[in-house]
Amino acid sequence: MEEADVIDFAREAIILTIQLSAPVMMIGLVVGVVIALIQALTQIQEMTLAFVPKMMAIYLAIYLLFPMFATSMKNFTDVIADKIIGMG
Repeated sequence: MEEADVIDFAREAIILTIQLSAPVMMIGLVVGVVIALIQALTQIQEMTLAFVPKMMAIYLAIYLLFPMFATSMKNFTDVIADKIIGMG
């Protein structure tokens, strides 16, 4: 295995990590902004009011997006396994 292959694997892994985490992070961001806006409009400054909806939205997003995550990781693992088998 050459250095270029290792760099390509690392680059692809980083891109996959960003692709998998971005939807969940964006959902958390949107829910956080909505909750902050509601808190500002109603002048309710309860800290737990911000955390619980964000946690529930993120858990729901992970649950709903898990098949996509699993497929993406399986495809990435298949590519790496094929490259390793091809070298041996």
